[in-house]
Amino acid sequence: MAAPQLSVRSAKAIEIAHRLARRDKRTIANIVETALEEYEARQTGREPASSFWRRISEQYGSDDVDLEAIIQENRKPHKGIDL
Repeated sequence: MAAPQLSVRSAKAIEIAHRLARRDKRTIANIVETALEEYEARQTGREPASSFWRRISEQYGSDDVDLEAIIQENRKPHKGIDL
C-alpha cells in the first residue's frame, strides 16, 4: 500500500523544507509535520506534543518517563464548591 502524500505547489515552501531537512539531517516529512504541529499549537494555544515530552524528559532527567506516576504525584483533591 502506498504511503500518503502531500503535494505542495509553492516552490518557496519546497525549497525551505529541503534546506531545513538537509541542515537538521531530518526527513522532509518530519520537517513538515513539526511545522504543522507548531502552527496548530500557536493557533489553539496548546503545547506541541514534541515540546511537552522534551520538557517532561528534561524536568525528570530521563527519556523513559512514567506519565501516570507523574500525574498521581501531582494530583490534588478538589475542595468542592462553596455553597
